[in-house]
Formats: sequence, C-alpha cells, structure tokens
Amino acid sequence: MAKDSLEELAHPAYWNTRYSGDDPDAATYDWLRTFSKIAPFFAKHLPPALSNPRILQLGCGNSTLSYDLYSQSYHNQTNVDFSPIVIDAMRAKHPEMKWMVMDVRKLAFEDGSYDVAIDKATLDAMLYGSLWDPPDEVKANIKAYVDEIARVLRPGGKWLYITWRQPHFIKPLLQRPDVWTLEVETLADEPGGGGMLEYFGFVMTKAGEAH
Repeated sequence: MAKDSLEELAHPAYWNTRYSGDDPDAATYDWLRTFSKIAPFFAKHLPPALSNPRILQLGCGNSTLSYDLYSQSYHNQTNVDFSPIVIDAMRAKHPEMKWMVMDVRKLAFEDGSYDVAIDKATLDAMLYGSLWDPPDEVKANIKAYVDEIARVLRPGGKWLYITWRQPHFIKPLLQRPDVWTLEVETLADEPGGGGMLEYFGFVMTKAGEAH
C-alpha cells in the first residue's frame, strides 16, 4: 500500500467510503486473523465471562470479533469507531450490543470505566512512514490513543492488542512503565495454516488493584 493511502487510514473519510454499500468489504471484514485463530489468546487473557467484564472494542469496524465474544457470553461490550456508516450498520446487525461513533484518540468515557480494552489492528491503521522514526502526526496520534486507553482502563485492567507489526517497532510506542506492564506473545498459527506473516498479541496490564 502506498504511503499516501496509508496516511488515509487515520481519517474517517477513508473508512466511510470503505464501509459504504458499494465496497466489497462493506458487510464484514476481519483484519489479520479470524476469531478461530485468536480465540486462545482471548481465552488466556480475558476475565471469566461470568464476572461480566466491561469490554471496550477500539476501532471495531465491521469485524465479527465483538459478536464472537458475545457468543461466548461476553455481553458487556461497548464498540466504538469513528465511521458513522459502520456504526449504524453494526447497530442494526447486532442491536444487543452498544455501538458508538467515537474517535479512539478522544474517548468520551470516565476514568477507569473499563476492565478490558481490545485493539485488533486499530493502532496499525495509524502507522505509516518509517517506523524507525515515525512522522510527527503518527507520534501524536499514537500518544493520544495510548493516553486515552491508559485513562479509561481501571487499575488491574488489560489492553489486548493484536498486530502483525514487529515488536521491536511497537514496544517503544506502548511502553509506559509507570502505568502498566507490557508482555508480548507470538500467536501460534493453526496446524497446517501455512501463514506467511507472524502475528503478535500485546498485553498491557495497568498497575494497581481493582476496588
């Protein structure tokens, strides 16, 4: 993908067009892996469904991930995306969940509102240019995004982030030693999957204990 088109991914106009009825991805599209391949990662790191954790889906798009988790009894999910077109479509498709038009860099939630935040390639869409020395816009977008996640997570809460980007590029953007611990896992492919790319699961656990 050309640099100019990568820059477009950080702006809602691109996604409104992509999620319009004329685009082949308008109905549903999952970046990176489908749920069956990442379910073990969530099974390992999500709180038990019986505890009814408050889950924030960041940049939800029209992925099946929210409904896949809902089907596993994770019913307390808030899904946000800055494309009103996709939010309207997903609200009509899955009215049992909460859908809100919102920029992940400016979350309209109180501090400590969520037990878990989930990002499946949303941060990736903000990245363009050299990752050795990202452009100022990229640095500003990532900082605003990470600041907001750190704010809305409760103490002891987790940010689960799935990406194909190499950890040595991503870690410096996410490290906040005074806010959370950071762990990275390589996500195993399915037997015989033959995937060409490695995928990674980042787990940021916010310091402190829930009250």
